[in-house]
Amino acid sequence: MGFLSTFLGIIGFGFGIPIGLLVGFFLFIYSDAKDVEDPVTRPLYELDSSALQDIIPEIPFWVKNPDYDRVDWLNKFISDMWPYLDKAICSAIRTTAQPIFAEYIGKYHIKAIEFKNLSLGTLPPAIYGLKVYETNEKELVMEPAVRWAGNPNIVLRLKVLSLEITVQLVDLQIFTLPRIVLKPLVPTFPCFSSIVLSLMEKPHLDFGINVLGGDVMSIPGLYRYVQETIKKQIASLYLWPQTLEIPVLDASTAAIKKPVGILHVNVVRALKLLKKDILGTSDPYVKLSLSGERLPAKKTTVKKNNLNPEWNEKFKLIVKEPDTQVLQLEVYDWDKVGGHDRLGMQLVPLKLLTPYEAKEFKLDLLKHTNITNPQNQKKRGQIQVEMNFVPFREDSAKFSGPLNGYGRKESRFSRARDDEVEAGAGLLSVTVQGAEDVEGERHNNPYALVLFRGEQKKTKMIKRTRDPIWDEEFQFMLEEPPLHQKIHIEVKSKRTGISFRSKESLGHVEINLTDVVHNGRINEKYHLINSKNGVIHVEIRWKTV
Repeated sequence: MGFLSTFLGIIGFGFGIPIGLLVGFFLFIYSDAKDVEDPVTRPLYELDSSALQDIIPEIPFWVKNPDYDRVDWLNKFISDMWPYLDKAICSAIRTTAQPIFAEYIGKYHIKAIEFKNLSLGTLPPAIYGLKVYETNEKELVMEPAVRWAGNPNIVLRLKVLSLEITVQLVDLQIFTLPRIVLKPLVPTFPCFSSIVLSLMEKPHLDFGINVLGGDVMSIPGLYRYVQETIKKQIASLYLWPQTLEIPVLDASTAAIKKPVGILHVNVVRALKLLKKDILGTSDPYVKLSLSGERLPAKKTTVKKNNLNPEWNEKFKLIVKEPDTQVLQLEVYDWDKVGGHDRLGMQLVPLKLLTPYEAKEFKLDLLKHTNITNPQNQKKRGQIQVEMNFVPFREDSAKFSGPLNGYGRKESRFSRARDDEVEAGAGLLSVTVQGAEDVEGERHNNPYALVLFRGEQKKTKMIKRTRDPIWDEEFQFMLEEPPLHQKIHIEVKSKRTGISFRSKESLGHVEINLTDVVHNGRINEKYHLINSKNGVIHVEIRWKTV
């Protein structure tokens, strides 16, 4: 019976296949084709939420959050540049990884570690939106939403004893939200001195690791452990407020020079000066200035008919770079008519000083700074000065000896109460950054006036603009903290041509300096009084000695 059923099955299969093919062929050839119906289309607003999720599984940030901008142009740029970025990034990875690999050679019986293949693949990362923040500081803050589902070819080869092991990274996916800060902005290309990176949330990483042909990430429990370990390590290093700073420009090129102390100079006397007047005497006075400064030189009083004058006059000069700056002393003969004759000059490098220690100098006057000049052989008299460099209080810890080891870092300030504010001399620095939406009735050529304690300082005038940028700093030497005092800043416009009403006020503001003394620094934008929409940006610092 079993043989009979098997025999009949073979016969049925042999006849069934040819007959089925023959019938199908005739049906295909001679059957009439039916019209294809158009698919049913429906507008998006008629679809329910589940249907929308199937159609649009990932909505970009610029759709969900209006603060994010659409940056298709940037994605196109990255796509075109990706082959070159791939090579550059891989080269940097090799250079960085080489010393790290070298530390493990010889340990754990490892004989060699090297990249067999290193490529980030052909799929570039995509930016799903970009948010740009506006701050009062000289910086640019950006937060891109970055997603990368790449196809990298990264193969690491390890030689352990006589065994060669290959480790391959596959199926890499990265979703992250970094914050990129370009600061400080400087007038030197590329216009920022460093890049500061941080992560605003823990990144999402997904990848596989093939070892000896098998994916070790498929081991139960290992995948989750590796994922969480990597997230914790990255978060501990770069999750905000932790940052990674990448220098772009040399510090000496990009650094914004800020005052670090005050130089006290006492011009004591001069001896045996040259005779310049017809009657055989001179009317000497001394000019003092620091190299690298554009401020007007300070002057002593004029001593009439005296070749051995005594002044004992004290001056204060603001120091920015004590390791390189030089005090220039020039002795002149005052004349009522014509130019004043220079009797001699001398230079004193500030690096010769020790902070807080007064030092006396008795210097021979020279004709020129070039000591090999034959005219310097002539006796021109001497000048005697006393000098003392006093750093600002927050910078004083950086000075432990002569000034040639000096280096500057940004200071941090902490708030103090009125009774905790220490009395003493200091420097009030006022930087007028710029203004916005200042509008005059007759013209718009704005400049700013800074008035404090009867002293007035003025920025340059910028023609035909409602958004001037001055970025000018003014300094006031004070004998005590300016507690409960105000500084007046006014924006004015001046007609460039001849007119009876050539000036007009575009608004003003009065800033209370109490917060400046307490905090050490403020950097704010203020609405201008008597202006419709005008805003002025001011930074004020207070440093004590």
